[in-house]
Amino acid sequence: MAALARWCVQRRLVTVLLWLLALAGVTAAAAATGSAYSDDYKVPGTESGRASQLLASGFPGLGGDSDTVVWHTTTGSVRAADVEQTMTRALERIGDLPGVTAVTGPYGAEGAGRISADGHTAYATVAFAGEEKDLPEPTARSVADIAEAAEGDGLQVELGGGAVAGTGKPGGHLAEAVGVAVAALVLFLAFGSLAASLLPIATALVGVGTAYAGITLLGHAMTVADFAPMLGLLIGLGVGIDYALFIVTRHRRGLKRGLSVTEAATGAVATTGRAVVFAGATVCIALLGMLILRLDFLNGVAVAASLTVVLTVAASVTLLPALLAWIGPRALSRRERRRLAEHGPQPEPPTGFAARWAAFVERRPKLLAAVALVVVTLLALPTLGLRLGTSDQGNDPQGTTTRQAYDLLADGFGPGVNGPLTLVTEVGGAQDRLALDNLDTALRATEGVAAVTPVTFDAGGGTAYLTVVPDSAPQSERTSGLVDRLRTEVLPRAEAGTSLDVQVGGVTAGYDDFAGVIVGKLPLFVGVVVALGCLLLLLAFRSLAIPLKAAAMNVAAVAGSFGVVVAVFQWGWGSDLLGLGSAGPIEPFLPVIMVSVLFGLSMDYQVFLVSRMYEEWLETGDNRRAVRVGLAETSRVINSAAFIMISVFLAFVLSGDRVIAMFGIALAAAVALDAFVLRTLLVPALMHLLGSANWWLPRRLDARLPRISIEPPECRAAQERPAAVADAGTVDGDAMDGDALDAEMADVLAAEERRERAARARAAHSDR
Repeated sequence: MAALARWCVQRRLVTVLLWLLALAGVTAAAAATGSAYSDDYKVPGTESGRASQLLASGFPGLGGDSDTVVWHTTTGSVRAADVEQTMTRALERIGDLPGVTAVTGPYGAEGAGRISADGHTAYATVAFAGEEKDLPEPTARSVADIAEAAEGDGLQVELGGGAVAGTGKPGGHLAEAVGVAVAALVLFLAFGSLAASLLPIATALVGVGTAYAGITLLGHAMTVADFAPMLGLLIGLGVGIDYALFIVTRHRRGLKRGLSVTEAATGAVATTGRAVVFAGATVCIALLGMLILRLDFLNGVAVAASLTVVLTVAASVTLLPALLAWIGPRALSRRERRRLAEHGPQPEPPTGFAARWAAFVERRPKLLAAVALVVVTLLALPTLGLRLGTSDQGNDPQGTTTRQAYDLLADGFGPGVNGPLTLVTEVGGAQDRLALDNLDTALRATEGVAAVTPVTFDAGGGTAYLTVVPDSAPQSERTSGLVDRLRTEVLPRAEAGTSLDVQVGGVTAGYDDFAGVIVGKLPLFVGVVVALGCLLLLLAFRSLAIPLKAAAMNVAAVAGSFGVVVAVFQWGWGSDLLGLGSAGPIEPFLPVIMVSVLFGLSMDYQVFLVSRMYEEWLETGDNRRAVRVGLAETSRVINSAAFIMISVFLAFVLSGDRVIAMFGIALAAAVALDAFVLRTLLVPALMHLLGSANWWLPRRLDARLPRISIEPPECRAAQERPAAVADAGTVDGDAMDGDALDAEMADVLAAEERRERAARARAAHSDR
């Protein structure tokens, strides 16, 4: 790491140009190829997936996606001549747009049932040639413009569906801009130097920008969810700024201790940079754990997010030291540079609130551990009510056209019309046809069914489908209950004595199947992620207690963040106030993605906190001192980093996307809980209670495990020398006097003696 950092510092112009060329090249390639994201969350092999495939093969015209145009009159009827003329003309214009295959309205022979019983609401279905993601943006925009132009006095026109939903989302990058602005302010307040505060921002933006364009290219090679780029931005900005913050903080500490710019930057990367690489690796391992689920949809998310983390880490340990060398001593504020010139290097023992807090935790570990456990438990309780299900346009904010279209349809035709179920089957002969005719009657008598359409056969008569409209909303538990009832009771009775195998599809069925697959694989996934994280910490800290505590803390952070998500999105506590729409179930894929991300991010603070404690333990063998010093020296920077990450994550609530807002709030809650409760309160309290058992590892296991080092004590000792002893007794070109050199050598020898005593103490402890 030191050699890499030195190369980047010495060839800083080349390093910066290489990164800018990479950013420009990947961005140009992404712009030339365009995006190819997917919003298909179907799981192959499920019943809803088979229903979709069977429908597409038997009825190719139904294979494309569709949107809905809804209109409503406050006075009069939608059958009035002026309303019919206006809407017929608008629907004809929509039908002439490229990519639109058919428009089925209420005023023709096929329009039966598309006008509400009170005559105030009607709707038309706009069918597209393919999936919504393949629809040209101008077409979706034109559909919205035509519908808006049709509105008039007493006539309200709204649009529902995925294609038009994208046209109503806020444009630009407001969320990212707000997050970056808050981060820059916090950095400036922490450093007092404009140059130093801008470097973490610049480093993160270059790394994340390159990754964002790379994800666009990745979408052409594998299935990548449409929210993956925003998720990558969210994670990348958070961890990228934080990683750079840790390195800049260490670099500034080196400058204050009299090191040259080159040595301070090199030492920062050789020490804290190693922790950054280790922390980034844990995040990537947690994210790539999604690959064991073998779901194409999640594979793309895992690879995209991991790519972002890899590039932000790479920028932190290569681009950042080059930029630090570029700004030179300006990494310190003017006051700090003036004090250094007047008084020379001065020791910086932990002072202020951080030192007092570390001492307080040492005195009251039992009380503080109990308080932390109560806080975590209260936050995690709502997780017990977590319900996975369909989040539809009924959860959109009140003012959106999709939400108003949803409400108009629900009021005029019943809530189930927003998410009908589709029953599809292959037909073998006359007996099967007769059974399908009788199925109509059985379905109408089933609890939870509001309406049933007649059976439709394909041209060859080998495939048939019918539509069942529930009497409840797509996201309702009643609708999920209806799906189960159809599959386990109604349809098996109808299929008896025939060759029919009726498959239930539709929005609710698809999400329920997806949730079932996810829940079934979740224990294995969580177990693998936890095991890999524990193994890494075991290798790094040569301890059994540290990895076990880290796993427990990570689970607590995940449970607490999920509790916040349930309260905000499922219970609706403040969701409308935040512009996130009404309450509803949690997306089925959210737990898996959030477990991956949160386990990775939670490990970051564990690494930065415990690595400093481990250094002190290696040097002194005193657990109480190691915990106190480690907490005092890292808590301030951890809290600053956490505040930055929380600000970035919460800013993504402004994205206007419910899924991204879920990620933002969940991540912000997890980081807040992790940094302010777990790592700076519960973890040190437990480590005080456990004493030297924190660092116990059986000698046989210790001998067999490979050795990896996050931040070697010898690197720290070299970093903290007030002068480079090996450099002919000079500091930045100024000669050290003999007394200073002797004092420095005495400090080094004393540190070596402390390490030897600690090693003997640990050996004796292991023998016991």
